Amino acid sequence: RGARPRAMASFSKTSSKAGSGVGGGGWAKAKHSTGGGGTILEKIANIELEMARTQKNKATATHLGSLKAKLCQLRRQLLEPDSKAGGGKQPGFEVQKMGDARVGLVGFPSVGKSSLLTALTGVESEAAAYEFTTLTCIPGVIHYNDVRIQLLDLPGIIVGAASGRGRGRQVIATAKSCDIILMVLDPTKEDTQKDLLTKELEAIGIRLNRRPPDVTVTKCKGGGLKFNATTPLTHLDKDVCQSVLNQYKIYNADVIVREDCTVDELIDVLEGNRKYCKCLYVYNKIDMLSIHQVEELARQPYSVVISVNKNLNMDGLLERVWQELDLKRVYTKKKGMFPDFTDPMVMTAQRGDKTATVENAVGMLHKSLLDDFKAAMVWGASVRSSPQVCGLKHELVDEDVMQIIKMTPAEKARRAHGKKTGTTLAGTGMVDPKAATRERAPLKT
Repeated sequence: RGARPRAMASFSKTSSKAGSGVGGGGWAKAKHSTGGGGTILEKIANIELEMARTQKNKATATHLGSLKAKLCQLRRQLLEPDSKAGGGKQPGFEVQKMGDARVGLVGFPSVGKSSLLTALTGVESEAAAYEFTTLTCIPGVIHYNDVRIQLLDLPGIIVGAASGRGRGRQVIATAKSCDIILMVLDPTKEDTQKDLLTKELEAIGIRLNRRPPDVTVTKCKGGGLKFNATTPLTHLDKDVCQSVLNQYKIYNADVIVREDCTVDELIDVLEGNRKYCKCLYVYNKIDMLSIHQVEELARQPYSVVISVNKNLNMDGLLERVWQELDLKRVYTKKKGMFPDFTDPMVMTAQRGDKTATVENAVGMLHKSLLDDFKAAMVWGASVRSSPQVCGLKHELVDEDVMQIIKMTPAEKARRAHGKKTGTTLAGTGMVDPKAATRERAPLKT
């Protein structure tokens, strides 16, 4: 008369507890729901559903971090073109980069992007009272403060654009190549359009008005995970970090966290293809609002209020774009002549090595000038006295004047062979061992 054995759960196809629509019962249903089969979009939807059903606490933080890493990998597969299916760039989006900076207009249909492009650049872009008037990327050029700024009018984005709806993947990928994004919004519609657009841009890897997290991940050959943090962490710990790294097949690494970051920011560091871009929220059609509503919108961060129809605050928009781009104009000067103030050399903070040093400026003129470079004479706000002799690491500011001093043939030969002294080898800074051990005469006292 022993204890009655407990009945085991049935996973057969004929069981009453079997999963509906999925063969194999509850086990097959569980395996199918966690992304075992189906398209990439179905796997993404299943993982998002599981994340929504999971409670957020310390016990589930590791599981949620693993799900977020899986979700990021699936989205990356979704964005990569399928070479077997012949996928690739479609016509209308291959816009060559020109000018000193690139600005992209992003927004929902019928918010005034084409009218804004025509008002700023003079390029005729088709505008009408119906949606999806613009079906391709239309470029224009803004001439402002002796600088050419390329402006791109992109087609309207709809909800689900990051997954390919309405050619949205190409639209957002083109926006990824911009130095700054102007998100054109309609204040007469609902307030959720800014959040929806931000969500679509973040799904493809664009981070708006944020800086890269201060996290370093170094792969090692062995030793497991070494996790160090120089500040108290509230969203991340060693177990969550290890769970995320295991999804990327990284089992031996040295992780150093220097700020309080989240799991999503750690995944951004591991992916390494995120675009951190500045964004301005441009509210068009303010002539249809009251003064109180316009003032409330204008006081929000990164916001600019305009009216293309009434030509209101267009100069303020250009001035704000100029401030956010942080362009530096450097004028060149020949010896014994006046500077050339007609054609400046523009250094963009978002391009190149993201520095405004003399070395970067000389390299923009020609790479061979760095071999003959001796010094630079700089006039402007970046030096204490004008002119001042500066080296390659000197930081330039806007509207500086620079004159390059090249080495003479004798100085070039001296640099190539080095100055021979009694203690160093020619051409190097190494100490000659014979000269170092040579006995010296005692000092006279």
